[in-house]
Amino acid sequence: MISALVVGLPIILINMLLQSLATMWCIRFYKKRVRDHESFTAGVLGLFGITTIVILGNLLQIVAWGSLFLFLGEFDTLHEAIYHSGVNFATLGYGDIVMSEKWKLLGPIEAVNGALMIGLSGASTLAVLQQYVQKNNP
Repeated sequence: MISALVVGLPIILINMLLQSLATMWCIRFYKKRVRDHESFTAGVLGLFGITTIVILGNLLQIVAWGSLFLFLGEFDTLHEAIYHSGVNFATLGYGDIVMSEKWKLLGPIEAVNGALMIGLSGASTLAVLQQYVQKNNP
């Protein structure tokens, strides 16, 4: 149990960094591309851009976990490791692929990490959307 926590903690920290970077890129993107434009098109493109940044950030986090699983020897291919990681990160929990007893606890650890990071992604997108709505509907 302790080994899973020790191995999982650095990936959680990396994911927190990736999420922070994605959130800051969202804010910068909004300030540069959307904030001073009132058109419908600017709003749509702005929201599309921010959503793209958030999704890419989450995908990078899934790849980070998948790479760890591959490094630990849990999977033979990166594809399989990333698939398993995505199922954990999104808290789907299919159960069609199960890791070894030694590293099985990394699944729920990733699920908690994913739930938090996806929640933060939604929160940052909503914050930008609220700013846009407030600015364009006084």
